[in-house]
Amino acid sequence: MRLRLLPAILSGCLLSAACGGGAGASGAEPNRSGGEVKLQGAGASFPAPLYNKWFKAYSASHQNVVVDYQSVGSGSGVKNVIDHTVDFGASDAAMKPEDMARVPEGVQLFPMTAGSIVLAYNLQGVEGLKLSRKAYSGVFLGKVTRWKDPLIAGANPGAKLPDLPINVVVRADSSGTSFVFSQHLSAISDEFGKSVGANTMPNWPVGTKSKGNEGVTASLMTTPGSIGYIEYGYAKTQKVPMAALENKSGKYVEASTATGQAALASVALPDDMIAWAKDPEPADAYPIVTYTWLICYKKYATQDKLEAMQDLVRFGLTEGQKDAESLGYIPLPEGVVTKATMAIPKLAGQ
Repeated sequence: MRLRLLPAILSGCLLSAACGGGAGASGAEPNRSGGEVKLQGAGASFPAPLYNKWFKAYSASHQNVVVDYQSVGSGSGVKNVIDHTVDFGASDAAMKPEDMARVPEGVQLFPMTAGSIVLAYNLQGVEGLKLSRKAYSGVFLGKVTRWKDPLIAGANPGAKLPDLPINVVVRADSSGTSFVFSQHLSAISDEFGKSVGANTMPNWPVGTKSKGNEGVTASLMTTPGSIGYIEYGYAKTQKVPMAALENKSGKYVEASTATGQAALASVALPDDMIAWAKDPEPADAYPIVTYTWLICYKKYATQDKLEAMQDLVRFGLTEGQKDAESLGYIPLPEGVVTKATMAIPKLAGQ
């Protein structure tokens, strides 16, 4: 599909496309001077709403750039980069060193935005739900199975919790959101770490499956008694209630820009620009926060495509950050923007 603007549900791809494809990417047509620059990509659904807005603005002033992206999940995005079937990828799980080694021309990762993973729920008449670390890790271990379980009721005195089984909704696809969430659960629960562990496709002991952040959100909205993990922006946009979670300091914290920034401030960004806040320590930090990355090849077949991708990444890191908070994402810290911008020249032509 060759579109200047894709529907919102495919939007995550749009920014990814900014990274453009490697020299051997299939479907990537050599650019003819003065003609269209076609960028094809696939990857994370987590940042899709923000990426969509960025690309509307960018395409309006760059009529020669055509972006085609599929919001297929982080795992598929990484695989497509390795297989050279795209010009770019996008992932919330970054990229493993062993996977990077499978790309001969090399890859460059750019943190483009950050966001919180929330536990959204569908309980009529229940607002301000609080979940302790033992409660929500127990839910996803399949050991806390009813809404009136003492681990939930104890943190919510006065709440009219229904006498219903908990319907857990998890991702069906290979997902960076799943990786970040299961990585956090592994950090706070030894049992979870040993029995399930961090993975883009965890072997969940409980749960019905839906594809993408979009699919999990839809399942939550239509099934009473449900709980699931999604990116904050999806819950905010669809007005799905979100639980306040107990953090490492024992405080119950809601997801917000400020609590997300507190979590990000607890970790330094290394030279490879991959950093994780698995269980942030600050008392004001929301406990599940992550960067999300574009995966670009280090070499591109044409100068026009290279320059378009460099410019699009630069746009996302600068002007694009102004749109992050309104859509439920966390603007990048200034130091991260500087570091990522300095890496743009690492993208080169043949």
